[in-house]
Amino acid sequence: MNNTTTLLRHPHSPRSSTPGTTMLDRSVSSRRHAAESDAVADSPTPDPSSDDDESKTKRQHISLLASKYLSRISHMSPYLVICVFALFGVVSFIFHYSRNLVCISPYDPHSRIGPGLYRPDAAESDFGYLGVPWCRSKHGKTVEWTTKDLIKGLEEFVRIYETRPIKNNMYGMGFDHSFGLWFIARWLKPDLMIESGAFKGHSTWVLRQAMPDKPIISISPRHPAKYLQKGPAYVDENCTYFAGKDFVDFGSIDWGSVMKRHGITNLSRVLIFFDDHQNELKRLKQALKAGFQHLVFEDNYDTGTGDHYSLRQICDQSYIRGGGHSCFRDSDEARIRARRKKFWEKAVDVEELCGTGETWWGVKGEMRDNFNHSNKPISYAEHFQNSRYVESILEVYWELPPVAGPSLTHQTRYDPARAPSPIVEDGRYGLFQRLGLSRLETSVFNGYTQMVYLQISEQES
Repeated sequence: MNNTTTLLRHPHSPRSSTPGTTMLDRSVSSRRHAAESDAVADSPTPDPSSDDDESKTKRQHISLLASKYLSRISHMSPYLVICVFALFGVVSFIFHYSRNLVCISPYDPHSRIGPGLYRPDAAESDFGYLGVPWCRSKHGKTVEWTTKDLIKGLEEFVRIYETRPIKNNMYGMGFDHSFGLWFIARWLKPDLMIESGAFKGHSTWVLRQAMPDKPIISISPRHPAKYLQKGPAYVDENCTYFAGKDFVDFGSIDWGSVMKRHGITNLSRVLIFFDDHQNELKRLKQALKAGFQHLVFEDNYDTGTGDHYSLRQICDQSYIRGGGHSCFRDSDEARIRARRKKFWEKAVDVEELCGTGETWWGVKGEMRDNFNHSNKPISYAEHFQNSRYVESILEVYWELPPVAGPSLTHQTRYDPARAPSPIVEDGRYGLFQRLGLSRLETSVFNGYTQMVYLQISEQES
């Protein structure tokens, strides 16, 4: 891994009309992102023999079929011809109208809507309908991997994940973030990996699967070995633990001395993984001060949710397309949020989103920290300046998409209306099955919280 990042456009970013620009503000009409044509470009070339996308098979247009058929029956009775015309008219109307309908999985919570027209604001596949705020990088860089790379990685990782020592990782990472961490580490190939927050050791195990021979530093108030007394846990032999009685917080460690002990001279060869539920702005500043460049935040909570101030909350700004909110109770956003709350456990309505004085940033206008034990009210001016600061040091910002759509995973937790489009979209059960995802328990897909990868550098003078 070197300091140069190959510039490829993110699959969820709009195409730039300016030469040399790889990422612009997300174009969201009415806070909704349009379907991206490059999502198809980044998808693997379909195998005609596979069952991945039967719906995409090329078929003759119905009007052409009708004209051919009518030419054959032109010698028949005029009354019969009129009846045939009427029949084709009805069929054509139904065909045209049905293309706008959505097929609902019997397991999908939206099936509880009942009879009547299917509302677009409740659609399971309507990802980003309420906006997806995106932290803007200072030079428009983005990651070098594509959807094809993610799909290829999924096929490999499913088999690895099935061998995990901690089968029930409740309150820890599920499949989506386990894959994201493994994929990022595997792609960057760091010489050293640091994790802040280890819990039972599942994330340590994931990092070890990505880089079998590289050292790991694990920081956690409680040593993962303590959990072995009650059930499965993972302790790594090639890991230095700042845990238990040896615990030191990430921001208090003398990283110069630690790097020297591990023979690390190039800090761009180090990957930091934060799963410690601390103010992410604080962690960002601490990592930058120590000279680190590559960071992953596991719980990048959406605005109005979570127990700490996150990057996504910081970058949820009115001046960024896909960001900003209204606390007006009769607004379209309020009505949509109220309806979606019936179907998604972590959906947030405006009553939960907004605090006193219609403060919606962070969690009701609060900068939360330390597992929700510190709730500091902040002004919008300070919140705005935090966003500007992040942009000034940000080289790359990439949110891990959900692995697959909810009709495939049967997840009921996060609201797709506030998430980027999934790697495997709804309706692609053939691909979902071929990757081995159908073998996993549905519960492992309920832990998605917008994991994010960052590359940072010092502010430019």
